[in-house]
Amino acid sequence: MIEFRHMQKTFGTSTVLKDINATVNEGDSIAIIGPSGTGKSTLMRCLNFLDPPTGGQIFVDGEEITAPGCNINKMRQKMGMVFQSYNLFNHMTVIENIMYAPVKLLGLSRQEAYDRGIALLRQVGLAERALKYPSSLSGGQKQRVAIARTLAMDPEIILFDEPTSALDPTMVGEVEAVIEDLAKSGKTMMIVTHEMRLAKKVSNRVFYMDEGIIYEDGSTEQVFDNPVKDKTRRFVRRLKVLELFVDSRDYDFVGAITDIEQYCFKNRIPDKLCYGIRSVIEELCIAILLPVIPEPKINIVTEYSEKHQSAYITVSYPGSYRPGNTDDRLALQLIDVFSSYQSYDYDEKTGMSTVKIKIFTK
Repeated sequence: MIEFRHMQKTFGTSTVLKDINATVNEGDSIAIIGPSGTGKSTLMRCLNFLDPPTGGQIFVDGEEITAPGCNINKMRQKMGMVFQSYNLFNHMTVIENIMYAPVKLLGLSRQEAYDRGIALLRQVGLAERALKYPSSLSGGQKQRVAIARTLAMDPEIILFDEPTSALDPTMVGEVEAVIEDLAKSGKTMMIVTHEMRLAKKVSNRVFYMDEGIIYEDGSTEQVFDNPVKDKTRRFVRRLKVLELFVDSRDYDFVGAITDIEQYCFKNRIPDKLCYGIRSVIEELCIAILLPVIPEPKINIVTEYSEKHQSAYITVSYPGSYRPGNTDDRLALQLIDVFSSYQSYDYDEKTGMSTVKIKIFTK
């Protein structure tokens, strides 16, 4: 359905996309992930000719849309794009926003466009807001209207450019639910997102972008669970792992707790499990280790398993002190409350102790 052949995009002396080669099949739902600044949104804008490519070719349904003389407006009718910022007309009601393009571009009668618009608003759960103006809607509601407006043109392909990035965290779920329903319907979709939960739920393929190319292209399961390339592996690991390094008895544990809470939020870790992670780290490091180990160099790695709804904490530090020898029995009891597995190991060669704890919620 879509084919990129050696596509490039430069802005002045800066090359954002170096050599894009990929094929998108009909019915594919592709999540595009990667570090900021690697050209994810630029790829989408090149495909829709909002930023025309500066090299290479793009084919849609076998037609080269980068060829001179190609009817770009006709091509765009095959693609609907949902932006971060909604782009609704504030002087029009919700239903008028949805009716406008089908009437102007597809030649539908106002009644036909109205009927289609109401049906789509029902699909996204906003039929009762049809006669409201965008200013009266929440961010999540505006984005759902934007999705309905895109669907009103009956596009073959839907492009989402960070559809949840401008939303309050409490509103992300309602937009994700709509996109997930579209994915189940078999629509061909490409989604640029930093929300890994969304990427996993709605995609059957993932493009990991880096170095101006599609660095890895694979199934959702393969890219997230068993990435082939090193940069992909490091990127995915950073999403799942929080690493803290305590290098002073005056370490900023208040800031560390904030880091833990942000990590839990980004990974949708349940509140009880997040509290368990925080409590174990506080008790083990602050109450037990810091008062007794001679050299305060403590490395803490937390890894969350969404599949098993559990977290694994690995704490490494110099010396052979065993936490179970502490006089702070309350701290040990609190750790026991949240853990289902604990182990201790001392490596004589490195002089380092390692404690591993599995955190779970009952």
